[in-house]
Amino acid sequence: MTQIKTIEVGTSEFLAGTKAQETPQDRDLLIQLAAVSINPVDLKKLATYQAGAPKILGFDGVGTVLATGAAVKDFLVGDQVYYAGTTARDGSFQAEQLIDARLVAKKPTNLTATEAAAFPLVSLTAYELLFEKFNFIPKAGANKGKSVLLVNGAGGVGSVASQLAKWAGLTVYATASPRNFDWLEQHGVDFPVDYHAGQSNSLAQFAADQFDAIAVFYSIESYLLRLVELTKPFGHIGTIVGTQRPIDIGALKNKALSFDWEFMFTKSLAQYRQASQGQILKQVAALLDAGTLRSITTKTYQGLTAGNLNAASELLKTGHNVGKITLTV
Repeated sequence: MTQIKTIEVGTSEFLAGTKAQETPQDRDLLIQLAAVSINPVDLKKLATYQAGAPKILGFDGVGTVLATGAAVKDFLVGDQVYYAGTTARDGSFQAEQLIDARLVAKKPTNLTATEAAAFPLVSLTAYELLFEKFNFIPKAGANKGKSVLLVNGAGGVGSVASQLAKWAGLTVYATASPRNFDWLEQHGVDFPVDYHAGQSNSLAQFAADQFDAIAVFYSIESYLLRLVELTKPFGHIGTIVGTQRPIDIGALKNKALSFDWEFMFTKSLAQYRQASQGQILKQVAALLDAGTLRSITTKTYQGLTAGNLNAASELLKTGHNVGKITLTV
């Protein structure tokens, strides 16, 4: 039986491994990987791994369709595709991967494989939060006159959310270190904000009821009460990061604010509107090919090896990385 190379969960680090080649069933695509990226969820899964969970992580993939399941109609062998997977199956840190075709879209033609690998997970996260949770309209210029604040705007999700928000007509504010203000402005931010407290260009400068929605791509606990002040009545506050302790959302009541969680794996885990993720990635690919969205890759490792993944993990752990880290396969 043919064996393929894998990178698997070890004791607080990634290790080289192998597994038997698999055959696609029903809705599956078998993908030969060309590039992947690493995300904070990979580090969380690595640190909290429990026996019985998938040992191969990786939630962004770009590659070529090698084979299709009997129920697949939208893809052919040889198609170049990109996708974010599910936490319930082996991920993309391997030479070949099975993936549900409903989660997949054709790769953007104007991007390299490594550039494309940066986008799936963060694009789905940003799109679902902005347009499915905050209820902004996902059309060019459709939200003029409205504004959004992105807390931690220079990271992977923030760097896509700012561009999608700008495309949709929103006025975009985003926090970051001043050394990353140029990056923010290159990726759709109208008004960079210093995340350091006490600076003249920090969150303290804003009056109450400034923003229609605020997206937090960082731990929200220390920000919540200030964000309630800054959000307009009937507005939205949303986050993608789990909390370390309970938070009191009672402060949202008198302004009738909505609190929104975004977790892009919910659709695949709950088998809820899974095909919408393939459609979102199709739209993102069109925006990338049109030049409306620009690359967010800032570091690429040559080769999907345990050593490179461990090095990428250490870089990501610093919390200061801008954009996304990718790896060739």
